[in-house]
Amino acid sequence: MLQLLRKIAFPISLIYALVVYVRNFLFDVGFFSSKSYKTPTICVGNLSVGGTGKTPMTEYLLRILSDRKIAVLSRGYKRKSNGFYLGGPESTVLELGDEPYQIHQKFSEVAVAVDANRRNGIEKLQSLVNPEIIVLDDAFQHRKVKPTFSILLTTYQNLYVNDWYLPTGNLRDAKKEAKRADLIIVTKCPESLQEDKKGEIIGKLQPKSHQKVLFASLKYNDFVTDGRQNKIQLSQLKGKQLALVTGIASPEPLVEYLNSQGIGFKHFEFSDHHHFTNKEIEQFEGYEMVLTTEKDFVRLTGRFENLYYLEITHDLSPTDMEVLKKAVRDLC
Repeated sequence: MLQLLRKIAFPISLIYALVVYVRNFLFDVGFFSSKSYKTPTICVGNLSVGGTGKTPMTEYLLRILSDRKIAVLSRGYKRKSNGFYLGGPESTVLELGDEPYQIHQKFSEVAVAVDANRRNGIEKLQSLVNPEIIVLDDAFQHRKVKPTFSILLTTYQNLYVNDWYLPTGNLRDAKKEAKRADLIIVTKCPESLQEDKKGEIIGKLQPKSHQKVLFASLKYNDFVTDGRQNKIQLSQLKGKQLALVTGIASPEPLVEYLNSQGIGFKHFEFSDHHHFTNKEIEQFEGYEMVLTTEKDFVRLTGRFENLYYLEITHDLSPTDMEVLKKAVRDLC
């Protein structure tokens, strides 16, 4: 039914494509201006709607740059606060939004701020925090800021070159805008992706002379955790009455991974960034354990017992990791 509705909406996608084209053209010719900043900025983004692994990539960068004074600036999608907001010890997921709050909880030494106005957010961070580098989470479309370095993510299963504009497809920006990226990272690749397949993908993406294409797969922990001290090995989940709750753009890789581990579960699937109601939470009662993603965990924690999450990270080959590491560390 969803695919049928997407096909019916094709004329709308043409209008959307025209709006995107005109907007980018006006930036390209200088009618709209893009501003650079003295503080080096790293943009992590994509051309599509969600599901490419932006937050895990931001966390990957924070680990690479752990010896630097870093700040993260995000929009804070679906947060309840307004304007610029800098995370502090008493901040909540409602004030920061789920993904920034997740980063704030894991990287206490990193300044995490949210602001839909990226220029204002950068200027506030420069004034209040004076970081060495600012990571701009999900900012590829925000052309009012010209980042020092841009990382474009696209998934192995749905390369942006094979996609189409919203609402028929998932693209929210033009494919040709990939030219603005410094690095293109293909995420969610099979663990043992062969070199000939990598070459085939690079041929499809047709990177510019200044661009490099890297490949990353998802790496799951071998245990789940309740965010405190309690950890349970995945092997111990077999045979349990388990509910899997997801409110992310692309839960398929997680579902496939759990199935590959022989873990049975009832999947409750919700839309990305979903705020769970009490009535919805009642559906999960009676299960021995509720398993969720790390992003969903920050919205569900404290609302019922036996809640655990499975952490994921990006996994790059040693060669690709060194390319990424050198690129971002050379910025300052």
